[in-house]
Amino acid sequence: MASRDLIVFSALNGALAVALGAFAAHGAGLQVKTLLTTGAHYQLAHAVFGLACALWTGGGRLARLAGWLGAAGGLVFSLALAFIALLSLPAMGAVAPVGGVLMIAGWLCVAFAALQGRSS
Repeated sequence: MASRDLIVFSALNGALAVALGAFAAHGAGLQVKTLLTTGAHYQLAHAVFGLACALWTGGGRLARLAGWLGAAGGLVFSLALAFIALLSLPAMGAVAPVGGVLMIAGWLCVAFAALQGRSS
């Protein structure tokens, strides 16, 4: 069963990633562009990841958890880089790894969900 909330979150996350990427491509200086582009890439990839997890009918609750972890992690990571780039908040460099850990946890949950489905 698809998770409507996760689909909506992932879709809005993807839209924000495209907007940040477009700003990076058309309105940012080199250093800002690099940070925004990196963040947008991870955010967009993990928005798609969240969408895939939401639609994975055989993954169960673990797949939905994976989707939330991955999509939220992509958002946290991307926003941390955006805050560094746009607002000159270097302290957000301590927040970016939190997003990375969430994304990694999401991928690990997908692996566990796949193994769990295989054994049943």
